[in-house]
Amino acid sequence: MRLAVPVRRSVRRMRAYHPPLEGRAGKVRLDFNENTIGCSPGVRRALARLTRDQVAMYPEYASTERWLARFFRVRPQELLLTNGTDDALRLVVDTFVEPGSAVLLVEPTFAMYRFYAELAGARLLALRYDAAMRFPLEQVVEVLRRRGAGRPRVFFLANPNNPTGTLVLANALRRILRAAPATLVVVDEAYYEFSRVTVLPWIRRYPNLIVTRTFSKAAGLAGLRVGCLFARRELADALRRAHSPYPVNAAGLAAARAATRDTGFIRRYAQAVNRSRRELERALRAVRIPVFPSAANFVLADFGRRAPALLRRLRRQGILLRDRRSDFGRTGHVRITVGTRAQTRRLIRALERLW
Repeated sequence: MRLAVPVRRSVRRMRAYHPPLEGRAGKVRLDFNENTIGCSPGVRRALARLTRDQVAMYPEYASTERWLARFFRVRPQELLLTNGTDDALRLVVDTFVEPGSAVLLVEPTFAMYRFYAELAGARLLALRYDAAMRFPLEQVVEVLRRRGAGRPRVFFLANPNNPTGTLVLANALRRILRAAPATLVVVDEAYYEFSRVTVLPWIRRYPNLIVTRTFSKAAGLAGLRVGCLFARRELADALRRAHSPYPVNAAGLAAARAATRDTGFIRRYAQAVNRSRRELERALRAVRIPVFPSAANFVLADFGRRAPALLRRLRRQGILLRDRRSDFGRTGHVRITVGTRAQTRRLIRALERLW
């Protein structure tokens, strides 16, 4: 049946985004880069203390914003709470991207950059990582130095990048920011706790810099959808005009405060994951499965033509990995979330049997 009201042209051209499959609970979840053991006990206690009044009221943000600003070492005026990183990305696009304006990406990368840009009717400038998953710095700088209509309005950069695990280091980030005084550079630091590389302290130095963080990864709050956007005050004020009044619910606010009180939990989890990642990389290379260096809580491996069958067999054993063939135009590339040492060793044993 035809719709009575026509769908926007940009929406008609878009491909649907497919979220995680149902039925993941109770399995070894190595497919969506979540925390694989759950949030800290302090978060659970904070959620249990929520009162009926708090649930019945619209959430109040000021005290949590001040708390998180102190935690991240920024001013409250430089922080916006968002419904996960996705909401932060949508807010940037809603505020600054008009139909026909250019948005720069280096793909493969987080799918929601393209999703929100296409939804806004932007013109995509898409560069590519090479076969060795190297970041094309010189090409990026060349595009950012364009003048007039060819200059990107926004450049989205995941650092470390998902799904490649690639990390762009500080010197390269300085070149990017200096090459792009009229382009907003959005550095998505979803995996900061694993890489420990950040440009958050630079927001006052570079007026075109936006940094995003999430509580969905190391803190284990993916189900509550809590994130933060950081920018110098003038930029943050512009974003706040387009921001929803209540993007994070009361449970998310309580959980974020509790998570930032229990920094030891996050630090220990990130350290354990980094150790497991190095063990997994060694094991994959030992059975001659190509794997790319990663600075995040996942690795990208190339299982070749055997990937679909192998993923099905692992699923039957309760182990979930993420098929990323659509990012590379051929069968083979698989992203593996790194969990605890026990989870990693279970995966290694299964791969050794099946490979």
